[in-house]
Amino acid sequence: MSDDKQPSAKERSQQLALERRAARLAAVQALYQWEQTGARPEAVIAEFGTHRLGKAAENAEMPKADRKLFAELVRGVSAGVEELDDMLSAVLTEDWSVERLESILRAVMRCGAFELAHRQDVPPKVVISEYLAVADAFFGEKETGMTNGVLDKLAQTLRPGELTAKGTGRGKTAS
Repeated sequence: MSDDKQPSAKERSQQLALERRAARLAAVQALYQWEQTGARPEAVIAEFGTHRLGKAAENAEMPKADRKLFAELVRGVSAGVEELDDMLSAVLTEDWSVERLESILRAVMRCGAFELAHRQDVPPKVVISEYLAVADAFFGEKETGMTNGVLDKLAQTLRPGELTAKGTGRGKTAS
Protein backbone atom coordinates (compact mmCIF):
# COMPACT_ATOMS: atom_id res chain seq x y z
CA MET A 1 0.00 0.00 0.00
CA SER A 2 1.35 3.43 -0.92
CA ASP A 3 1.90 6.27 1.55
CA ASP A 4 1.01 8.76 -1.19
CA LYS A 5 -2.24 10.36 -0.19
CA GLN A 6 -4.27 11.95 -2.98
CA PRO A 7 -5.23 15.56 -2.18
CA SER A 8 -8.88 16.18 -1.42
CA ALA A 9 -10.99 18.31 -3.74
CA LYS A 10 -10.70 21.18 -1.26
CA GLU A 11 -6.90 20.84 -1.07
CA ARG A 12 -6.64 20.73 -4.86
CA SER A 13 -8.88 23.81 -5.16
CA GLN A 14 -6.70 25.66 -2.65
CA GLN A 15 -3.55 24.64 -4.55
CA LEU A 16 -5.02 25.89 -7.85
CA ALA A 17 -5.93 29.20 -6.20
CA LEU A 18 -2.33 29.56 -4.95
CA GLU A 19 -1.00 28.79 -8.43
CA ARG A 20 -3.28 31.42 -9.98
CA ARG A 21 -2.25 34.01 -7.36
CA ALA A 22 1.43 33.22 -8.05
CA ALA A 23 0.75 33.65 -11.79
CA ARG A 24 -0.86 37.05 -11.20
CA LEU A 25 2.04 38.22 -9.05
CA ALA A 26 4.57 37.01 -11.62
CA ALA A 27 2.61 38.65 -14.45
CA VAL A 28 2.77 42.00 -12.66
CA GLN A 29 6.53 41.58 -12.26
CA ALA A 30 6.92 40.54 -15.90
CA LEU A 31 4.87 43.50 -17.12
CA TYR A 32 7.01 45.81 -15.02
CA GLN A 33 10.09 44.32 -16.71
CA TRP A 34 8.43 44.60 -20.14
CA GLU A 35 7.62 48.27 -19.59
CA GLN A 36 11.04 49.14 -18.17
CA THR A 37 13.16 47.29 -20.75
CA GLY A 38 11.04 47.40 -23.89
CA ALA A 39 11.64 43.67 -24.36
CA ARG A 40 9.18 41.67 -26.44
CA PRO A 41 6.43 40.09 -24.31
CA GLU A 42 7.36 36.60 -25.57
CA ALA A 43 10.96 37.12 -24.47
CA VAL A 44 9.83 38.19 -20.99
CA ILE A 45 7.47 35.19 -20.76
CA ALA A 46 10.29 32.82 -21.77
CA GLU A 47 12.75 34.39 -19.30
CA PHE A 48 10.27 34.13 -16.44
CA GLY A 49 9.38 30.56 -17.41
CA THR A 50 13.01 29.52 -17.36
CA HIS A 51 14.39 31.50 -14.45
CA ARG A 52 11.65 32.73 -12.14
CA LEU A 53 8.34 30.88 -12.08
CA GLY A 54 8.28 28.53 -9.11
CA LYS A 55 11.93 29.22 -8.22
CA ALA A 56 13.16 30.20 -4.76
CA ALA A 57 13.58 33.93 -4.25
CA GLU A 58 15.41 35.51 -1.31
CA ASN A 59 15.58 32.17 0.51
CA ALA A 60 11.82 31.67 0.22
CA GLU A 61 10.28 28.90 -1.85
CA MET A 62 7.86 30.35 -4.38
CA PRO A 63 4.64 28.50 -5.09
CA LYS A 64 4.22 26.88 -8.46
CA ALA A 65 2.51 29.32 -10.84
CA ASP A 66 -0.22 28.66 -13.38
CA ARG A 67 1.93 29.17 -16.48
CA LYS A 68 -1.03 29.38 -18.85
CA LEU A 69 -2.65 32.20 -16.85
CA PHE A 70 0.72 33.95 -16.47
CA ALA A 71 1.30 33.95 -20.24
CA GLU A 72 -2.31 34.98 -20.98
CA LEU A 73 -1.99 37.98 -18.67
CA VAL A 74 1.37 39.13 -20.04
CA ARG A 75 0.27 38.72 -23.66
CA GLY A 76 -3.17 40.23 -23.11
CA VAL A 77 -2.00 43.27 -21.16
CA SER A 78 0.93 44.02 -23.44
CA ALA A 79 -1.24 43.68 -26.57
CA GLY A 80 -4.11 45.74 -25.18
CA VAL A 81 -2.21 48.30 -23.11
CA GLU A 82 -3.80 51.34 -24.83
CA GLU A 83 -7.34 49.99 -24.36
CA LEU A 84 -6.60 49.11 -20.72
CA ASP A 85 -5.06 52.52 -20.03
CA ASP A 86 -8.15 54.18 -21.53
CA MET A 87 -10.37 52.10 -19.22
CA LEU A 88 -8.27 53.02 -16.21
CA SER A 89 -8.16 56.71 -17.18
CA ALA A 90 -11.96 56.74 -17.30
CA VAL A 91 -12.18 55.73 -13.62
CA LEU A 92 -9.15 57.51 -12.16
CA THR A 93 -9.79 60.91 -10.59
CA GLU A 94 -8.91 64.00 -12.59
CA ASP A 95 -5.70 64.60 -10.64
CA TRP A 96 -4.40 61.12 -11.45
CA SER A 97 -3.35 59.83 -14.85
CA VAL A 98 -2.24 56.32 -15.72
CA GLU A 99 1.21 57.70 -16.52
CA ARG A 100 1.44 59.23 -13.04
CA LEU A 101 0.97 55.84 -11.36
CA GLU A 102 4.10 54.10 -10.10
CA SER A 103 5.17 51.40 -12.60
CA ILE A 104 4.29 48.40 -10.43
CA LEU A 105 0.95 49.94 -9.44
CA ARG A 106 0.22 50.56 -13.12
CA ALA A 107 0.99 46.89 -13.89
CA VAL A 108 -1.30 45.73 -11.05
CA MET A 109 -4.17 47.87 -12.32
CA ARG A 110 -3.64 46.90 -15.94
CA CYS A 111 -3.77 43.20 -15.03
CA GLY A 112 -6.91 43.73 -12.98
CA ALA A 113 -8.50 45.70 -15.81
CA PHE A 114 -7.58 42.97 -18.30
CA GLU A 115 -9.21 40.27 -16.19
CA LEU A 116 -12.34 42.34 -15.60
CA ALA A 117 -12.67 43.05 -19.32
CA HIS A 118 -11.59 39.72 -20.81
CA ARG A 119 -11.93 36.94 -18.22
CA GLN A 120 -15.68 36.57 -17.82
CA ASP A 121 -15.08 33.21 -16.10
CA VAL A 122 -13.61 35.01 -13.06
CA PRO A 123 -16.10 36.88 -10.86
CA PRO A 124 -15.29 40.59 -10.41
CA LYS A 125 -15.02 40.22 -6.63
CA VAL A 126 -12.36 37.54 -7.12
CA VAL A 127 -10.42 39.69 -9.59
CA ILE A 128 -10.47 42.64 -7.19
CA SER A 129 -9.51 40.51 -4.19
CA GLU A 130 -6.63 38.89 -6.07
CA TYR A 131 -5.16 42.20 -7.21
CA LEU A 132 -5.55 43.69 -3.74
CA ALA A 133 -3.37 40.82 -2.51
CA VAL A 134 -0.84 41.52 -5.27
CA ALA A 135 -0.84 45.25 -4.48
CA ASP A 136 -0.35 44.38 -0.80
CA ALA A 137 2.81 42.46 -1.72
CA PHE A 138 4.37 45.69 -3.02
CA PHE A 139 2.64 48.59 -1.31
CA GLY A 140 1.00 49.87 1.81
CA GLU A 141 -2.60 50.67 2.61
CA LYS A 142 -2.81 53.86 0.48
CA GLU A 143 -1.92 52.21 -2.84
CA THR A 144 -3.89 49.07 -2.02
CA GLY A 145 -6.93 51.23 -1.23
CA MET A 146 -6.47 53.09 -4.50
CA THR A 147 -6.31 49.77 -6.35
CA ASN A 148 -9.54 48.69 -4.65
CA GLY A 149 -11.32 51.91 -5.61
CA VAL A 150 -10.16 51.89 -9.23
CA LEU A 151 -10.90 48.20 -9.87
CA ASP A 152 -14.26 48.44 -8.09
CA LYS A 153 -15.31 51.40 -10.27
CA LEU A 154 -14.10 49.59 -13.36
CA ALA A 155 -16.00 46.42 -12.38
CA GLN A 156 -19.17 48.46 -11.90
CA THR A 157 -18.70 49.88 -15.40
CA LEU A 158 -17.69 46.69 -17.21
CA ARG A 159 -19.76 44.10 -15.34
CA PRO A 160 -22.47 45.99 -13.45
CA GLY A 161 -24.85 43.09 -12.93
CA GLU A 162 -22.22 40.93 -11.28
CA LEU A 163 -21.55 43.06 -8.22
CA THR A 164 -24.27 42.54 -5.65
CA ALA A 165 -23.02 44.93 -2.99
CA LYS A 166 -21.27 48.27 -3.33
CA GLY A 167 -17.62 47.88 -2.43
CA THR A 168 -15.87 44.61 -2.92
CA GLY A 169 -12.45 44.53 -1.41
CA ARG A 170 -11.60 45.16 2.21
CA GLY A 171 -14.84 46.79 3.15
CA LYS A 172 -13.98 49.93 1.23
CA THR A 173 -16.02 51.42 -1.53
CA ALA A 174 -14.79 53.17 -4.62
CA SER A 175 -14.42 56.89 -4.24
